[in-house]
Amino acid sequence: MMDARTGVERWDTEWAAQKAAEALRYLGRNYPECLENLRVLDEHEEAAHEAAMRDDRDAYLEALRSYCRAGMRPCGFVGVRRDANKS
Repeated sequence: MMDARTGVERWDTEWAAQKAAEALRYLGRNYPECLENLRVLDEHEEAAHEAAMRDDRDAYLEALRSYCRAGMRPCGFVGVRRDANKS
């Protein structure tokens, strides 16, 4: 959405909130035990915030991807593909 005063596209907070919620839901659904220590995600949450302040969608999405990878790391799931269809 364009800002009528400046002619610059404004940061879409609804889009950003939706993407952040999707990342958190992903971790909660696939790695619920990782949500017990959210402090490991602080660095990536800060990177997402900084990208939002710069109106940088690409950096914001990359920060959210890093957020998800960091959430998997304490649980030992990095590099391991989980197959939900196997029992």
